Amino acid sequence: MITLANAPVSYGVFELAAEEGVDLPGPEQIAAMISAAGYAGIDSGPIGMLGRGAELRDRLARHGLALAGGWVDMPFTDDDAFAAALPGYRDAMAFFAEGAELHPDTPPRPTLADSGSDARRANPGGGPDLSLDASGWDTLARNVSSAVRIAGEYGLRPTFHHHACTHVETPEEIDELLARTDVGLTFDTGHLIIGGGDPLEGLRRWEKRIDHLHLKDVQTAVLRDVVARKAGMRQVWTERAFVPLGDGDLDLDATMEQIFGSGYSGWLVIEQDVIPQPGDDPGQPQSHQRRNRDALTPWFPKGDLA
Repeated sequence: MITLANAPVSYGVFELAAEEGVDLPGPEQIAAMISAAGYAGIDSGPIGMLGRGAELRDRLARHGLALAGGWVDMPFTDDDAFAAALPGYRDAMAFFAEGAELHPDTPPRPTLADSGSDARRANPGGGPDLSLDASGWDTLARNVSSAVRIAGEYGLRPTFHHHACTHVETPEEIDELLARTDVGLTFDTGHLIIGGGDPLEGLRRWEKRIDHLHLKDVQTAVLRDVVARKAGMRQVWTERAFVPLGDGDLDLDATMEQIFGSGYSGWLVIEQDVIPQPGDDPGQPQSHQRRNRDALTPWFPKGDLA
């Protein structure tokens, strides 16, 4: 079974600061909008943003939502920094365990990612001199395996997100991660394009390891321009590289056909990452997320969220 979710990042709410003068929706408003747009699940946004414990479960229950997962980046390539980050990581796992109590049949998937580096953040798409050496890969793999083991102590099964501006971004780096670890892969159509991959080829290539999906549509010309200028990842979001499904260059029909043909079962999280700008229509994010849900009607009829 595939279950649809959306994410606070589609409304501009994530770990990066908002643009000056822009008011972002709070947790109650985001949950209400995602539910009203027709999704069964919600990504966590910044850990704890939706509440903790009873507050979290009450908010999810009132809006008919399950917690789908959420971003947890860690400095996997630095042993000392990784050890220092473990208390916060354990707290994040406790948060997901709190949310899992409400919908045990569709548990949240903590979505691990590497924290990257200054050089990677300045170079979306990576480059020949930016990848880890063998020792770096050994360190990353060892710490990812430790993170997976710790999550298991909380009854959780994490998944790993290949992500722009990190050490697991390009198809070759994804291959290396999967060869060195047993962790499943969060497959993200938009971030794979940034890393130089093709979504359809990637879905086929890693079919047996994909256990979580992030679906984005992308204006590749905008992405290529940002990458060529080495403008950094924030510009990808502020320059609206991610657009409603059907407005960009993603072949949605072929992508969905490939997903269903693979036998995939789990969360399908619709993300349209954006950093809202002063003067934006405040109703635009919700309008876009309704459009995204409508675009998926051929595969997920209205009233059938999973």
